Amino acid sequence: MATSAALAKGTRDFFGDELLKRSYLIGVIEQAFKNFGFSQIQTPSFENIETLMGKYGDEGDRLIFKILKSGDYLSKVPDNVITQSNAHELTKFIADKALRYDLTVPFARFVVQHQNELALPFKRYQIQPVWRADRPQKGRFREFYQCDADIVGAVSLWQEVDLVQLYDTVFDALGLHANRPTLRFNHRKILSGIAESFGIADELIPFTVALDKLDKIGAEGVLKELESLSFTSQVIDQVGEFLRLGNNLDKQLDYLQKLFINSSIGLEGVADVRFLLDKLSKVELSSLQVVLDLTLARGLNYYTGLIFEVSAPKGVELGSIGGGGRYDNLTTHFGGTPMGGVGISFGLDRIYMVLEMLDLFPVEVSDKLDIVVLFYEDSQADAVIPLIAQLRKQGVSIEMYPGEAKLQKQFKYIDKRKARFALYPKPELIAQGKIELKDLENGEVTQFELSHVDQIKKALQ
Repeated sequence: MATSAALAKGTRDFFGDELLKRSYLIGVIEQAFKNFGFSQIQTPSFENIETLMGKYGDEGDRLIFKILKSGDYLSKVPDNVITQSNAHELTKFIADKALRYDLTVPFARFVVQHQNELALPFKRYQIQPVWRADRPQKGRFREFYQCDADIVGAVSLWQEVDLVQLYDTVFDALGLHANRPTLRFNHRKILSGIAESFGIADELIPFTVALDKLDKIGAEGVLKELESLSFTSQVIDQVGEFLRLGNNLDKQLDYLQKLFINSSIGLEGVADVRFLLDKLSKVELSSLQVVLDLTLARGLNYYTGLIFEVSAPKGVELGSIGGGGRYDNLTTHFGGTPMGGVGISFGLDRIYMVLEMLDLFPVEVSDKLDIVVLFYEDSQADAVIPLIAQLRKQGVSIEMYPGEAKLQKQFKYIDKRKARFALYPKPELIAQGKIELKDLENGEVTQFELSHVDQIKKALQ
């Protein structure tokens, strides 16, 4: 019985124009990373399971793809664990590796392992795939690329100012200045201060996890989730008032200043926000709208300071196309010394979809051939091979149809390859040292001497 050719859910094949457009997009992002002083690293596609588990919160841990041990992995599992039907306990015995969930935690592991070789602060960029056992839907895949830029070894907020400008530089280079994506930001210390002021400091994680779902389930959904988690009606009322603040900056900061009268951690967060806003006011951002969003939580547990999320431009329903934040001391999870850390990520797949929807890819980014040479017979092919070689040296994409076939079949091939020109090495022309070039867009036919390579190339322009 034949095996199904279906793809695994949440994965994709890439070829042709789509692959070239992805390469173009990666090139733009990578060039910006280099211009901002970041150096490239790569890490393995999988890590020891303990490297990843416990760094992303309960929801994140559930989405990690675990890798089964090789061999008879069930032989060493105690009988009582098998009969319990407890997946969490069973996983401890049958899996010791996992596909990376993001690039940040592996980077923290990398820093600890190589810290004696690195000049601190160390600025790295990384463009590699990650995997999440999520439910596939529009703009959400199980295998996707992240493009990360991170800095470790510095606690200065000037790093955040630089990273916002990095976002702006990339989106400007991609032509999004007219559509202006929105960079929403918040501070984990502000969220901690809110939880402290509401009397729920011990429930910070479930509070922020619920808050992080605001864009998916709405304010009422968040309040219902908090109710289901046994938060008191007084807390739910306070959260409701907080959610009604909106994005008016003066109103937000006035609210926080009054709320944090007894919360030093909350006031630290407000001071950082004011610093960022002050420094950005001195920079002319070309493509980003920057908005303080006090409901932004970003559910990953390792964030400690300013957090960012970039929303797709209005009219493009895709959710976030980038995100990140400060994660000081993540290196201590791997026995390393405490270090400042901050980074951002570009969602390659979603940014690709935005550019497609807005028709912003340059027309020259295409898998099209310049020329296909029709095949008549071997003797004519022999005569045209030197011309093909010389045109390739001059940067022309050209190929000859491989072997005799009816012209109708050859033209079907040319259509699929989207070639702009066709070269006709007709026997009677080759005998005279000539060849015919046809512009397939307007039907214009021109004869050239086989030796006039420069003239043929000029005709392609």
